[in-house]
Amino acid sequence: MKYEEILANLPGMFAEPALRQEMAQNGRLMRVRKGDVIVREGQYLDFLPIVLSGEIRVFQQKEDREILLYYVRAGQTCMMSLSAAYFSNTSGSYGVATGPSEIFVFPSRLVKEWQLKYPSWNAFLIQTFRSRYDELLGSFESVAFDPVEKRIMTYLVNRSRQEGSGKIAISHQQLAHELGTTRVVVSRILKSFEQQGKVILLRGCIQLK
Repeated sequence: MKYEEILANLPGMFAEPALRQEMAQNGRLMRVRKGDVIVREGQYLDFLPIVLSGEIRVFQQKEDREILLYYVRAGQTCMMSLSAAYFSNTSGSYGVATGPSEIFVFPSRLVKEWQLKYPSWNAFLIQTFRSRYDELLGSFESVAFDPVEKRIMTYLVNRSRQEGSGKIAISHQQLAHELGTTRVVVSRILKSFEQQGKVILLRGCIQLK
């Protein structure tokens, strides 16, 4: 793929021709499959990823439980990776592809350099930190104040709207990982929802009614 085609998929906010030229010269394309690990917790990062297509799930893992932080979608980068690259720290999270994805990666050494040289890159970094901060704050408020029953139903409704289908392909264990709880708790609540006529539990998926 020529760099012009790759840059066509990047946000239009990268306005400076010189910046786009440097992106083309220093970037490289990664194609990953579902389940591929892009970033590991504790890893030193020498690159910054920007998603062109597909999606990366960013989460932390403690023993057998996962805590979802956010998803990185087309035109976005990962705040945790950005922080690790900017401050030369190790990554505090995992980044795993949820499906076939294309990612444009740049050497981390250019993050600060471009911030000083190009206003549009600086705006992109600030917007990344701001939007992820708002997301994480919302997640924290949900975990702290919403009962698990509400969090499960909210997740299912939002996922259904996003995918345009009432049938959501997700296991009880995967749903537990998404919400930072246990499979036992999720299964008990879903069974209660089924008895109330809110959902139909199928093998490997959940049907909203």
